[in-house]
Amino acid sequence: MKVLVPVKRVVDYNVKVRVKSDQSGVDIANVKMSMNPFDEIAVEEATRLKEKGVATEVVAVSCGVAQCQETLRTAMAIGADRGALIQTDAELQPLAVAKLLKALVDKEQPQLVILGKQAIDDDANQTGQMLAALLDWPQATFASKVEVNGDSVSVTREVDGGLETVALKLPAIVTTDLRLNEPRYVTLPNIMKAKKKTLDVVTPEDLGVDVAPRLKTLKVSEPPARSAGIMVPDVATLVDKLKNEAKVV
Repeated sequence: MKVLVPVKRVVDYNVKVRVKSDQSGVDIANVKMSMNPFDEIAVEEATRLKEKGVATEVVAVSCGVAQCQETLRTAMAIGADRGALIQTDAELQPLAVAKLLKALVDKEQPQLVILGKQAIDDDANQTGQMLAALLDWPQATFASKVEVNGDSVSVTREVDGGLETVALKLPAIVTTDLRLNEPRYVTLPNIMKAKKKTLDVVTPEDLGVDVAPRLKTLKVSEPPARSAGIMVPDVATLVDKLKNEAKVV
């Protein structure tokens, strides 16, 4: 069974993002970039399926600029067998990414696609669902447990009321939640091995996909600064301020 794992290059989660002076977007100049944490969980899960003998090959794929090769090398250091970069300098929105992934799925013919439920830069939570719709494949989002049994996959997913378990016929799409697993630490020997693994580079034009943006960002601004806290002398004053001054959210 072949497993395809899309990964995204994002601003590292430890970095405090800054908005550009012209409010056209987030400033990523000289900023540390890394793999989207949810996608890292997806790579780990695919690697575990391979270690169990369920999966025979794990293919990591990324869409974006040339520097995404570094993200793919990290995925291969975790356990992916090879990588594929769909290279473009264009702004990629979720629908464009889903179309690119569909074209690659048609080419690679995987039985399972595992990807993060969302990226921490735009928090869109759309790509997995759009890909499932384009492929007409069953999907299970927000997975906290994944078990492959023959030609089906059982997924425990987190919903508002607790946990829900669904069974999907392969091929299928699964998006990962934080509690699915804890990604392993990438060791130096595995980083060196990843440098020798195959990494193919194609363009959207090679796949026949139009990635022109459908949405236009008008302005990006930082959230308003929080007002300073105050000290109150007693509980009665606190209750009074909560009743009369607290804002309803």
